[in-house]
Amino acid sequence: MNLLSVSHLHVNFHMKEQELAALIDVSFTLNRGERIAIVGESGAGKSVLGFSIVNLIGKPGYIKSGSIKLENKEITKMNLRQLQEVRGKRIAMIFQDPMMTLNPVLTIGDQLVETIRSHTKISYKDARNIAIEKLHHVQIASPEKRFDQYPHELSGGMRQRVIIASVLLLNPDIIIADEPTTALDVTIQAEILQLLLAICRDNGVALVLISHDLGVVSKVAERTLVMYAGHVVEEGPTLEIINDPQHPYTQGLLNALPQMTLPGQRLNQIRGSMPSLAERPSGCAFHPRCPYATQKCRQEQPRFIYSGVSSVACFLVEDMLNEFADKDKEAS
Repeated sequence: MNLLSVSHLHVNFHMKEQELAALIDVSFTLNRGERIAIVGESGAGKSVLGFSIVNLIGKPGYIKSGSIKLENKEITKMNLRQLQEVRGKRIAMIFQDPMMTLNPVLTIGDQLVETIRSHTKISYKDARNIAIEKLHHVQIASPEKRFDQYPHELSGGMRQRVIIASVLLLNPDIIIADEPTTALDVTIQAEILQLLLAICRDNGVALVLISHDLGVVSKVAERTLVMYAGHVVEEGPTLEIINDPQHPYTQGLLNALPQMTLPGQRLNQIRGSMPSLAERPSGCAFHPRCPYATQKCRQEQPRFIYSGVSSVACFLVEDMLNEFADKDKEAS
């Protein structure tokens, strides 16, 4: 049984008597201890998907249809009390800005102890010991000292470590990390990613890493979903997607990485921009930006097909595979 199963998920936003689709027919599974990444530009639907998993989509957004199951339990049908049992204890989230998560008027220790005691019936002393142990676990020096400090007294990297410690307090099965290193410099980014990777490996925790950067994803995730305009357009093993991207959008994301250009050269970029929810084009949503788009791409939505060990929604790839199949028939 899969730990997490998302099936045909549709999420809409009701705006001024207009229904806008934010997620369209998204499906994927996550096994215990597995690390997957959700990749795409801003507006692709990555964060909406992350919030949907724990049913945290607020109005005017709502889950229109589809299924999100944690083992055999349907999250979309849970009441508030049931959701509180899932959030934090079974599925925990790490956000990109720790200052939006940490309360500036409470010490680090008070916040960690409050989290523990809201879910368990243990003494303050025992909760304090657990909190200090978790701070030590995320490689925070002098955790007893940090326990009594306020968020503004810590560096950005230290605050993000505190957030990681907080999600470990209740030993979750899944961590959803939404752009957890965006606000950090490159050196600290690498340290945080290595910390997340080690924690997941050592504790058998599954990870959903949300990112716009395939370079970041390559260091952590075993499997990657590429999203565009609310759709998953490519899915497969991370190394396979990076070494042999199938969808033109995935190819564009890889070509836009700084390491893909020589020093002094301008960075490659995908022409155009992500469409808004109200302006999603017909057919394949990527066709206005795609150098290979045909009339069929403008009119029809491509279906998912297997290409090697990956699956991709692209008429170009489908036509190429059909051509190879026809040549094989002729040769035989």
